[in-house]
Formats: sequence, structure tokens, C-alpha cells
Amino acid sequence: MSALTTTKPKPGKACMLCHLASGAVTSSLSKARSRIRRHQPPYLPPEAYAIPDSALSQKALALVTECSPTFLLNHSLRSYAFGLAMAHKVKQPIDQEVFFVGSVMHDLGLTETYAGAETFEIEGARAAREFCLRHDLAPQKADLVHEMVALHNSVGVAHRCDPEIALLHFGAGADVAGLWGHDLNRRTIAEVLARFPEEGFKPGMIALIEQEVQRKPQSYMSTLVELGFLKQMAKACW
Repeated sequence: MSALTTTKPKPGKACMLCHLASGAVTSSLSKARSRIRRHQPPYLPPEAYAIPDSALSQKALALVTECSPTFLLNHSLRSYAFGLAMAHKVKQPIDQEVFFVGSVMHDLGLTETYAGAETFEIEGARAAREFCLRHDLAPQKADLVHEMVALHNSVGVAHRCDPEIALLHFGAGADVAGLWGHDLNRRTIAEVLARFPEEGFKPGMIALIEQEVQRKPQSYMSTLVELGFLKQMAKACW
């Protein structure tokens, strides 16, 4: 893995619009192919996205549960499940323990406990990596967790990275803004939402992002907000 991502400056609107347009075209073509072929995304049973029983996974879950509101914890768990449900998009094996830890901790920087001066993705990535190293995860895997958190919302970048990074990007994007819904089995969606309820998620998450951008106008999310991300999030539904 290359050097860790330690900064995420505010991207220009033109650059972000280019990435968003490219993603929209790719998604539209994928949807069209699926319709023509009458392809249904594979069903993922609940046991496939059960929380790993490793000590590291349980400790990560406990930490996030302690410092996060329930709506944010459930979002992270849905992102984990939806990411696994879209494994067919990357067609590469993943380390499921690493994927769980990175997924469940990906919004640590939005919590009061781990908020800091840097953009929330970097604050969360640093905290997640330090946590992993304290609990004896191999440095290379801890670095991967760091990059999962740092890049989870990096439009035009994350999908080209390691499969764990790409799948968290897909899973979180699906849960927050309804992206890539055509790549998810409808039964899987219903079961994930039943297992990890959305109650309070949209207003809670919108408030957290608004606070982030107000405190840090040069943060990465600020450009997405200026381009209407919060409106898209508010309208998204399964």
C-alpha cells in the first residue's frame, strides 16, 4: 500500500462534478445492462454479514457503540452489510475482519469523542488505525483500515482502490444516498434494514454533516454539500 492519506482538502466543484458525472454514466450503463439481461443481484443471507466474533471486531463494535448515537452505529453496520452484498462489483477476495472494523469505525470522526481540527475522515482514520495497532492488528492491515475510513466518501477515487476500500465506499453510499441500489438484491435490502433500523438516521446524519461543514468550511464534504448532497440524501429512499 502507498503512503497513508493524511489530508483531504476541499475539492474544486468542476473536479467533483466531473467525478459525479462519470459515476452517473457508469451507473446508468450498469442499470441498462442489468435490465436487458434481466440480471438480479445475488441474495446475501444474514449470516454472511453477521458481526465477526474476533476479539478485535467485538472491541471495535463496543467502542463505536459507546461513542456513537444509535442512528450512526446502525448506519455503519448497514454500510458493512451493503458493502458485502456488493462484493460482486469488485470480484476480489477481502479480509472480512478488516472490512468489518473499517466499516464500523468509518464515521468515528463525526462523534464528539473523536472530532478534531482535521476533516472528519482523517480524524476517524487516525483514531481507527491507532485503535487497531493498540489491539495488535498487523500494521499493514491497520493501514488498510485507515485508508478505508479516510477514503470512504472519496468520489472518483475509492472505487479504484483495494476491494475493502471500494466496498465500504459502495456500502456507505448506498445507505446514505441510495446509490447503486440496482446492485443490491431487494430481499437483502429489506433484511438489512430490518436488522439495523434507519430510525432517526437521515435528520441525524444531515445535522452532523452540516455541523462538520460549518466548523470546517474547507473540509472535503463542503463541496459535496454545496452541490446538493444533503438534498439528495433527504430524497433518497429504498
